[in-house]
Parts: sequence; C-alpha cells; structure tokens
Amino acid sequence: MRKHRLGPAVSLALTLALTSALTSALSAALLALPPAPVDAAVSPVRASASPETPTVVSITASHRRGHDRVVFRFDGGLPEHVSARYVDRLVGDGSGLPVRIAGQAVLRVRFSDAQAHDDSGETVAARTAYALPNVMTTVRAGDFEAVTTYGVGLARRTRFRVSSRENPSRVVLDVRAAFRTVDREVYFFDRDAYLANEEPFFVATKRPVLPGSPATGVMDRLFAGPVPREHADGLRLLRSHATSYDDLGIADRIARVRLTGGCSSDGSTVTVAGEIMPTLRQFASVDWVKVLAPDGTTGSPTGNTDSIPACLEP
Repeated sequence: MRKHRLGPAVSLALTLALTSALTSALSAALLALPPAPVDAAVSPVRASASPETPTVVSITASHRRGHDRVVFRFDGGLPEHVSARYVDRLVGDGSGLPVRIAGQAVLRVRFSDAQAHDDSGETVAARTAYALPNVMTTVRAGDFEAVTTYGVGLARRTRFRVSSRENPSRVVLDVRAAFRTVDREVYFFDRDAYLANEEPFFVATKRPVLPGSPATGVMDRLFAGPVPREHADGLRLLRSHATSYDDLGIADRIARVRLTGGCSSDGSTVTVAGEIMPTLRQFASVDWVKVLAPDGTTGSPTGNTDSIPACLEP
C-alpha cells in the first residue's frame, strides 16, 4: 500500500493547531486552580538575569469581583523570591521592633532580592491607606540588604493568592473581600484649616466597615490614616504619639477606648481625641466618649460626660 506524505503547509497547520489546543488547555487548567492557602508562598523567577536590583516603584490597590488587589510594580525585573504569610504582628527587619500597622489581620509580604529605594532615596511611600473593603493599609517594615518587606493591614483574615506578571514587572496580591460592608464616618485632622484658623479642624471621610463591628472598623480605619487623595487635600492622622487602641467598648451610652503606645499632646489644643470622639459619637448608641491613656486613666472615668486623659491636656 502506498503511504501518503503530508505537504509542508499541512504539517505546519497541524503543528499550529496542536500548539493552540495545548495552550488553551493549559490556560484553562491554571485558571481553575483554587486560591492559595493563607500561608501561601511563591517564588517568581525573572525571565532574564539582570545586574540591576529590582526596585519597588509603585504600590496600588483596587477592589474587583470579590477581592481586593494590591499590585507591587518593580523596575529592573521581578524579585527572585516572594513570600506571603499571616503574622501576629509586624516587626521591622533587622531591628525586630514592632511596626505600627492598622487592622484586624496582618499579611506580611517579603521580596528578595529587591529594594524600595534608589540613589535619590525611597521610591514609594512607607505607608499608604486605602478605602477598600478588606485592604486598609500597606506599611513598609524593611528595606535592607536587598530584602524588602511590607505589611498589609486587613479588616478580616481571608484567603489570598500571590502571582507575578511581566511587562511591566509586578507582583499581584489578591485578598478575598467577598463580604458586605457599610459606609461609616472617620474624622481626620485638617491641617490646612488649622493653620488658617478656620474651624472645623476635624473633617469626616467615608470608609467601608464590617456591619457586625462598626465601632472597631472605624477605629481601625482611623489609625490607618487618610488615603493619598485626602492627604493631598491636607488631612492628617493626628496620633498624639499613640500607635493604636485597645479595650474598645460601648455601654450605657458611653464609649470607652484606651490608647496604646504613647500619649502626649505636645502642648497642643488639638489631639487624637478630636478625631476619636466624633468618629465614635456617630453611632446612635453613643452619647459620650471617654478616651483613656495607655495606663487606663482618664480625667472623668465615670459620669455622663466626655473625658480625655491628662496626657492629652494642652
């Protein structure tokens, strides 16, 4: 029997068809992969070796279809290693000291070899706030010896996934945020109004918070600080040396909250109390707010009245 040979054009067409089918099947399989576990780690490999250390040049965040996405963009290619995991607290690389970060959960993302500075200094802000359902802040915890670490402060600990992309080089963190939120007010210090002596000195902004714990949500958002657009408009987080808060409770129409870290007015008539009081008083169950010092003391611990500690007095 005579054998028939395929011509070059037919062979090429078959090869292209098989390649296309395999590519489609592989893409479908990758898209079907489940989200990585909460202690996920990935190790992207740069497409080509480069003597330049990858440098973080921007961090952006957005909400899309049930998750919040944080994108770390790099110049100089991708880091050779990326790891991400939940931690009980964020600590500084090298120092081992706690790093201030807001949120009910902290996701630590570490890049190596990578840096967040160039010859002119840092290339991206050390901390940035976001008005997203889950992701509320990114905070740099290290940039030393080609290891760069960021903490991502979250409203809730959820599953996440890390991936890498090219052109431009970027690492993408997708954090699940498929839950309901409600908008509540958070007050920040208006530096420009204060310098112009034009009241009010504290201005309300909107933030998404979990409906089951809105008081905790607004306090977390307060200590996350203004988003970049608000910061450009002159809004600031006036901390009065406090790093966070604790022991938040509401009873008998009185909200009580204890500052942590430090407490000092530095002789000023405006303090963190000016942000906390209207932020908590927005709730129908709150008529008075008592702000406590880190040691638990305040000027009027009992009675139907607002109160601040001695450390916040001018």
